[in-house]
Amino acid sequence: MKAVIIAQQGPPVADHIEVRTDWPECPPPGPGRVTIRTEASALNHMDIWVGLGIPGVDLTWPRISGCDACGVIEAVGDGVDEGWMGRRVIVNAAVAQPEAERPDDPPASTLAPAYQLIGEHSNGMHCERFNAPVSNVAVVGDADPHHAAAFGLVTLTAWSMMMTKGGLRPGQSVLITGIGGGVATAALSIARWMGCPTIVTSRHQWKLDKARELGADHGILDSGSNDWSKDVRRLTNKRGVDLVVDSVGKPTHDKCLGSLARGGALVTPGCTAGPIAETNLARIFWNQLRVLGSTMGSNAEFREIAALFRAGHLAPVIDSVHASSVAADAWRRLEAADQFGNVVLDWSM
Repeated sequence: MKAVIIAQQGPPVADHIEVRTDWPECPPPGPGRVTIRTEASALNHMDIWVGLGIPGVDLTWPRISGCDACGVIEAVGDGVDEGWMGRRVIVNAAVAQPEAERPDDPPASTLAPAYQLIGEHSNGMHCERFNAPVSNVAVVGDADPHHAAAFGLVTLTAWSMMMTKGGLRPGQSVLITGIGGGVATAALSIARWMGCPTIVTSRHQWKLDKARELGADHGILDSGSNDWSKDVRRLTNKRGVDLVVDSVGKPTHDKCLGSLARGGALVTPGCTAGPIAETNLARIFWNQLRVLGSTMGSNAEFREIAALFRAGHLAPVIDSVHASSVAADAWRRLEAADQFGNVVLDWSM
């Protein structure tokens, strides 16, 4: 079958992207699983990290990455209702099952010891067909495949960190750092749907302008050396914000803490610019701040956001669509950080 593979490890990852038409065919689905014919797949930073190598994860190359896709179910395994056949779905790439010694772990909880990610621990979705647990799929009906493919992982990540972990309530104020990536733009969509005043930061004025077009109330240019937490304080009448969404990491951590209102929460799903940051414990305990980590989300959360997608309440931002036959261009755009929103591969091209 046709597949986009990472042929070997090393930067730039785009130089190692190959389109293969002789990749082994997708095997029949096992019990509780379905085979999905891919219509579109979307890139995430995980597609870069898999190409660079992930500490603690035993990776071999060549391999197929890809944690997001939309497609049509073509086959079902034992125990799966035939009614799934022909349905257009998206997939929660976070797969886990409770272990015998921890039976209370909920299925597909990212806290479960057996948690794995399709596209990281196993071959992913940048291919013509792939298998997934039926428990991890959600129906999207007649949705545009490009938007559906780009919706799942980033929105699930943003939803879990903002709503489940951060406890965001309507009208609370939100700061989103590094606007432009898929999770950040999904966070903006959620904040606007919740009616939350929203501030965004970026090192690029054009990204701030795009975010304002999408409903951000304020944009702050991050020069790398300016203390923009003072701007956040000014824009909030010295109060600070209730919730910070930060996936940048080291360069922004202290400024994020300085931007929070008393009792506020900083939630991070990643650290694209570095994992080791100094922190201010006095500020944390005195202002009673919460610093929370969040990784993907559960199947229950996934079904919740899929319903909001079908209803038209939440939608991803599409940066660009690339033919799967020239997939390396998509990786180059992501590695250059030139995107605003999600980069998508079209499998009809």
